[in-house]
Amino acid sequence: MMSDGWLPAKAGSILNWWQAGYSLNPYGECGAMVEACISAYAQTVAMCPGDHWRKKADGGRERVTNSALSRVLKRPNDYQSSSDLLLNLTRRLYSKGEAFAIAIRSDRHEVTEIHLMRHGQALIAEDGSIFYHLSGNEIIERRYDLRDPIPARDVLHVRLHTPRHPLKGESPIIAATIDLALSGAALNQQVAFYLNEARPSFMLETDQKLTKQQVDDLRARWNEQTQGSNAGGTPILSWGLKASRVGGSPKDSQLAELLKMSEQNIALAFRMPLQVLGLGGTTFASTELLMQSWIASGLGFALNHIEEAFGLLFGLKGMPDEYLELDTKALLRSAYKDRIEALRLGVIGGIYSPDEAREAEDLPKVDGGHGAMPRVQQQVVPLSYGTDMKPPDPNKTAPAAPAPDREENDDDAGRSFDDFSRQIDELTARHANPLH
Repeated sequence: MMSDGWLPAKAGSILNWWQAGYSLNPYGECGAMVEACISAYAQTVAMCPGDHWRKKADGGRERVTNSALSRVLKRPNDYQSSSDLLLNLTRRLYSKGEAFAIAIRSDRHEVTEIHLMRHGQALIAEDGSIFYHLSGNEIIERRYDLRDPIPARDVLHVRLHTPRHPLKGESPIIAATIDLALSGAALNQQVAFYLNEARPSFMLETDQKLTKQQVDDLRARWNEQTQGSNAGGTPILSWGLKASRVGGSPKDSQLAELLKMSEQNIALAFRMPLQVLGLGGTTFASTELLMQSWIASGLGFALNHIEEAFGLLFGLKGMPDEYLELDTKALLRSAYKDRIEALRLGVIGGIYSPDEAREAEDLPKVDGGHGAMPRVQQQVVPLSYGTDMKPPDPNKTAPAAPAPDREENDDDAGRSFDDFSRQIDELTARHANPLH
């Protein structure tokens, strides 16, 4: 592969390949399917906001907002937004197989800026140390002297499959080279064919033998009634002439099927579901299922690959202790129904508290702190519930009541007997003297 296109393999060993009749075929850099796949990855990754997360002692996690990574994610430099950085980094990653960026550090050795570079080359020192030669950013090249090799600790190097060199990534376009060449050659041939060929829409047929003069006269009369300002007119045929419409040839149908197969192979090399590109295939019940299918294949790898590269540059501990996460929830921003239903089920199932679900939709917390704790329905209990609530054993006698204190019992008994005697005397006196 050269900067202006693809050179056939047979011409690779010939220094004067252009004199031998070979030419560059610009099939690898163009094509609607390749552009669609690369744009889908780049634009989707740019939609996902990034956050710096750290694991807590209780098993949860907390968002880190005062780290160098969090500041760079918000504003990578003074002329790019985070979306610009991720968009161009991902495009370069999938079109060239690798992407480079230089990190600018402060006096405390913290990364304060990241600048994308179009070109990069890895250099290995005699002791095995890795350095990079970077170029291709007019802004940063005017601010800093990049002629000296840059240590690997200050370079963000995201690369795909490395079959030839551990520091040289290759794009999926390499796997689709034959399909790109096939579709490009077929399309180029068809363009030249349609430009040079004058295929008629109708053909006049007759069984009579006509002279050349008669044929010319009939053609002129036909063109006079169907071309120019008379287009759409009604020609009148004579001498047994019949007008037959000229349809597409079987070769045209075969070419269409061939191009369709090539496009599917290109999408397969990029691990791109055709439904994301608006093409045919098995439909999904919802946008969430479509995105989850893509995340489980190509997109999930792209996000994780970029996250790990940033984590290596910023010295993060890695999953699950400390990591960068590009949040894919933003991909369901337009799927309001699916998003709300997922939050509702999370609250009912006790996974989210009402405040956490409201925070996901940028809503304030419930007043009085009533929404801070997760909740479930009352009948949802653990399997161990009720193990201590067994019925009593009939063979087991009930424990005897404790004996009362003897001194207090004697005093209470004496007072009760005196009161009872006094009441008996009062009742006897009333019966003896009814007037009282």
